[in-house]
Amino acid sequence: MLKTFSLHQNSRPLSLPSPQVPMLYPPNLLRPFSLHFGTNVTKYRALFTQLRLPRLCSAMAGGGDDMAEMPELMDYLERLKNYERIGVPRGAGTESDDGFDLGRMRRLLGRLGDPHTHFKSIHIAGTKGKGSVAAFISNILRKEGYKVGTYTSPHLLTIRERISIGREGKPVPANLLSNLFQQVKGKIDDSVASENGTLSHFEVFTALAFLVFSHEMVDVAVVEAGLGGARDATNVIRSSELALSIITSIGKEHLEALGGSLQSIAMAKSGIIKEGRPVVIGGPLEPDIELIIRERAQLLDSPVLSTCHPGVNCSLKQYQVDYERPVQICDIGIKMQNDMEIDLRGLKLQMLGNHQLRNAVMATCAALCLRNQGLIISNESIRAGLEQTCLQGRMQFLTKREASAIGADNISLLIDGAHTEASAKGLSEVIKAVHQDYPLALVVAMASDKDHFSFAKQLLSGRKPDVVLLTEVTIAGGKSRSISALDLKDVWIKAAQDVGIDIFDLGVISPEVEVPNTSRPVFAVCSNTPIINIITVALKLIQTGGKRDDSGLVCVTGSLHLVSSLLSVLHF
Repeated sequence: MLKTFSLHQNSRPLSLPSPQVPMLYPPNLLRPFSLHFGTNVTKYRALFTQLRLPRLCSAMAGGGDDMAEMPELMDYLERLKNYERIGVPRGAGTESDDGFDLGRMRRLLGRLGDPHTHFKSIHIAGTKGKGSVAAFISNILRKEGYKVGTYTSPHLLTIRERISIGREGKPVPANLLSNLFQQVKGKIDDSVASENGTLSHFEVFTALAFLVFSHEMVDVAVVEAGLGGARDATNVIRSSELALSIITSIGKEHLEALGGSLQSIAMAKSGIIKEGRPVVIGGPLEPDIELIIRERAQLLDSPVLSTCHPGVNCSLKQYQVDYERPVQICDIGIKMQNDMEIDLRGLKLQMLGNHQLRNAVMATCAALCLRNQGLIISNESIRAGLEQTCLQGRMQFLTKREASAIGADNISLLIDGAHTEASAKGLSEVIKAVHQDYPLALVVAMASDKDHFSFAKQLLSGRKPDVVLLTEVTIAGGKSRSISALDLKDVWIKAAQDVGIDIFDLGVISPEVEVPNTSRPVFAVCSNTPIINIITVALKLIQTGGKRDDSGLVCVTGSLHLVSSLLSVLHF
């Protein structure tokens, strides 16, 4: 049964500070909102009766082969332009003539009955942390009993992971997604034709996600922007449907697509801010970058809640092992006016690293902001939601059973889709804290458009690896976006020289490689080899004197696509 809300009836118009005064948080977090128009849920749903599709099945999860389970949908998507595969054009995410045309997304949704207007949304943009914050806030709301839809990208094993629904947060069932597609295929065909074939894979799938959320009658949708914000296909959410926006961080990823500077990236991501709706911002941000976001918010009368406010405090106390996997023990304390306060001591986060603690703080601030507007969200639900959140392929230590299934007995195996300098820093911190003095092997593959040198330098500046194996990975169905292993090794050698590490270059190797007699870190290329065999090589190379060290660590990183290739072996 859906909840009703006790709303604040005496909210006053927001009085914004002058432009010279930094707006750290609002004096009153704006007008309250309800997830439904009034407390009569039946009446709310009736508003959209004519727009809704008939219910097809309950929202239950499942894994499997997308092409086998949803052949017509996958074949259709394959014929659309896929920027994840071919790369995003210069300036595509900017408010300019080069930017993506949001008009075609609105026209497509209009043909489908504007499903994105049938529920409240939380919209998240940012260079890093979007997926983690989305997972945290989604689980907080689920723990309170709300029916939540979550839209994120990319996926690891099945495209259905991008759309999670229900109180369990499982991937959308294949039959539900496929049947919905069949019912609206004619309308999508009309849109593709009227737009002269310019509708993209991401735009059509985003529209299907909104359709699923409407069909499943979610209470709240948590929507992650794909690229930037202003011209992203998800940025069709209007202020009337927006609960709040979250901007997690500003970094240099997709630099050319977002205008070529951090300032232009900040402008693009601040495009998700809507008139009169609050925005939570992470940080710390450079002053000029934060000013861009705050000026946009002030222009739109949108209150700003910063996680760097003096009333927001957090600390990482220690790591410990629970049920074979490390957790970090943290404290989060928030105390602001308007009863926005919480004290979470001894919090056990499965999401590891200081960066994940910051993401947890962002989600907590978002939850308090929603509570301030009238939603029922208990402190217990916030704690439970944070503690029970984990994401595959993000700082994930495999269990002994999982590691044994791929032949990695008696050793720790860590997989993390880090691919930026900032995420490499977070990974390096976790490795140093959890496995400081034991043999370490890194298995790395990356997309061609990443900052390979900064990524390598960051990992080499922390816990010095004993082995680095460079390989290649298929990205979104092709290798054209993957940097060659040989080129990647050259970058890592230069980065090692830059931090003063003398390495042993083993060249191009095969699984039958002999362990060299050297105390220097070993760099090697191991391409055109299944990921299982590469891990076997890594294990072999961190042997010392022919005897395996039971406390060694193999870390697979650099690309979520590489992580996906390993997880697919475990799951299928």
